[in-house]
Amino acid sequence: MIKKKSAFLTFCCSLLPGAGQMYMGFMKRGISLMASFFLLIFLSVWLDLGPLLLVVPIIWFFSFFDTHNLRSMPDDKFYSFQDDYVVIPEVAIKGLKIINDRYRKVIATALIAIGFTLLWNNFLYIFDAYLPSYISSILYMLGRKFPQMLIGIAIITLGIILIRGKKIDLDTARTDEPYEEKGGMI
Repeated sequence: MIKKKSAFLTFCCSLLPGAGQMYMGFMKRGISLMASFFLLIFLSVWLDLGPLLLVVPIIWFFSFFDTHNLRSMPDDKFYSFQDDYVVIPEVAIKGLKIINDRYRKVIATALIAIGFTLLWNNFLYIFDAYLPSYISSILYMLGRKFPQMLIGIAIITLGIILIRGKKIDLDTARTDEPYEEKGGMI
């Protein structure tokens, strides 16, 4: 059974996203917040995508205030509060299934390319001493920037798909609407 905890320790744990929720016994909620916080930091550093870090303070503030809102709930609401992931699992699973069905080859290609990039950079690090410096720096930059280029291509592709989807929805909506012809509906 989940019990209310010390206010001071709750405050201390709330300084790390997800830790306050886990301290109070809401493990799923805490793990999802902590994982999203550190995953965004990792991705922004690894892919050199600085603007992605703008989401990190939002997760931190949400986690901090969520911890204190949980702590300040009346006892009956606190004990009846269901521990669940912050991202709704059903929606995430349904979204992953749609992506998996439609874009399986694209995702597989992206994963292979990212894996190839990781191997490329590690082999380059090993053989760096045997290559001339200008060739080594060119190869390093290609390996370093390839994931960014891949993410850029994926974002552009997603944008094109969304635009096409909206245009198809608009065209379908126009053909489904009845139209008037000289004095009456058809």
